[in-house]
Amino acid sequence: QVQLVESGGGLVQAGGSLRLSCAASRIMFSINRMGWYRQAPGKQRELVATITTGGRINYADSVKGLFTISRDNAENSVYLQMSSLKPEDTAVYYCYVDGYSIRFLEYWGQGTQVTVSS
Repeated sequence: QVQLVESGGGLVQAGGSLRLSCAASRIMFSINRMGWYRQAPGKQRELVATITTGGRINYADSVKGLFTISRDNAENSVYLQMSSLKPEDTAVYYCYVDGYSIRFLEYWGQGTQVTVSS
């Protein structure tokens, strides 16, 4: 069973920075995208950023220029550097991986809490 282990969440003041990490293990398929989604209380889960194996990046408009996603393909790891954090960035952040074996596959991490205080 694929495992996604996230780390790096926590409490930070507005304007601060955090770096999230996610390591995928037991991967038995060809990974395409790795990335991050988030879900704030009472809201739907939303895209933060994804990056393909080839380096194509997609950011949510709300984080462009503030967050930076990166990836280590050899380690099956993805990172999210978050800067200039705002209280509205408070959410549970989920690591995401998709790819193909015989069919399309996608997996989610357990989530890591990010809380930004004003």
